Amino acid sequence: MQQLEEKIKQIRMQLEKAKSDLVKAEARLENLERQEEEILRETKELGVEPDQLQEEIERLEKEIKEDLEKAWSYLPQELNK
Repeated sequence: MQQLEEKIKQIRMQLEKAKSDLVKAEARLENLERQEEEILRETKELGVEPDQLQEEIERLEKEIKEDLEKAWSYLPQELNK
């Protein structure tokens, strides 16, 4: 009988832990959904649609690289080594 009671106690403890984990996961999901909404809002404010983010990142990286090369070209050749 004692073994049965111990098993029931363990099952209850596992159930309580699962409930606690579920509450934490739901809270985390809500937080992530709010963050996603904020990011999407910010990208739209910047004039970029979410499905174009990768393209915009690549465009900006290319622009930065070109500007850096241009800046280096203005320096005396002795400094470019």
